[in-house]
Amino acid sequence: MRIALFAGTFDPLHNGHRDLIERGLTLFDRVVVAVAAGHHKKALFTPEARLELVREATADLPGIRVVPFDGLLIDVAKDENATALLRGLRTGVDLDYERSMVFMNHRMSAELETVFLLADDAVGPITSSLVREIAVLGGDVAPFVPPSVFDRITIRVRELNGS
Repeated sequence: MRIALFAGTFDPLHNGHRDLIERGLTLFDRVVVAVAAGHHKKALFTPEARLELVREATADLPGIRVVPFDGLLIDVAKDENATALLRGLRTGVDLDYERSMVFMNHRMSAELETVFLLADDAVGPITSSLVREIAVLGGDVAPFVPPSVFDRITIRVRELNGS
């Protein structure tokens, strides 16, 4: 079985993430979506809530497994029997960052390959940071996230605003 690991904080999962997961399923038998604890980021959602969001937003896709992780990516890849890391590229800036990660991951786990997919033009500009910022400032993020995620963002922003 060909298994790819697609990792991120997914705070929140957006349509660009969903697109990469769907496209990954055309290349791999299974895509494991690894939701990072993300200690270094100011998150809108708890790790548990992000796991639930990803599970809800991908429930219709066969071949998806959603797992939490807090540690090295290569360790969760080994635990899940993944032979490849699935990564998305939006811009050259992404490539510069990802290139360093590929070299370090390969040094630690030579058998683990990294597969890059270029972001589709329709979803390429979307980032979780922008979605969070737009939502917190009262903008409409419905075009950028799956419907189940939109509902949860709406509720979370209301909680933050005390309404």
